[in-house]
Amino acid sequence: MGHLCNKTFNCEKELTLAIIGGKWKMLILWHLGKEGTKRFNELKALIPGITQRMLVNQLRELEEDLIIHREVYPVVPPKVEYSLTEQGKSLMPILESMYEWGRNYMETNVKSQGERKESVE
Repeated sequence: MGHLCNKTFNCEKELTLAIIGGKWKMLILWHLGKEGTKRFNELKALIPGITQRMLVNQLRELEEDLIIHREVYPVVPPKVEYSLTEQGKSLMPILESMYEWGRNYMETNVKSQGERKESVE
């Protein structure tokens, strides 16, 4: 847990968010959890807008936190694959719940706000 070892957390929820939080980590975890093992370029193609440098950094942090496994094959050209560890797999129910919550929120609140705006205009 390299990037987390010098930080103090007030509660477990704060630690969880430090591990999976940010703009890209949940998307990386979602794709690995739902679609299985992926190579770097496959992940990059699945996540529009992420830069190569950011993807490298996010994958390194997730690997340091023991959430993903990086497998390097001794071939030329180099082949590297990423997959979820058991600890990473244990996050999937949480991510699925977050997905459901977001979808329900969008359906009930975001759409109704748009309808209210249209009726005012």
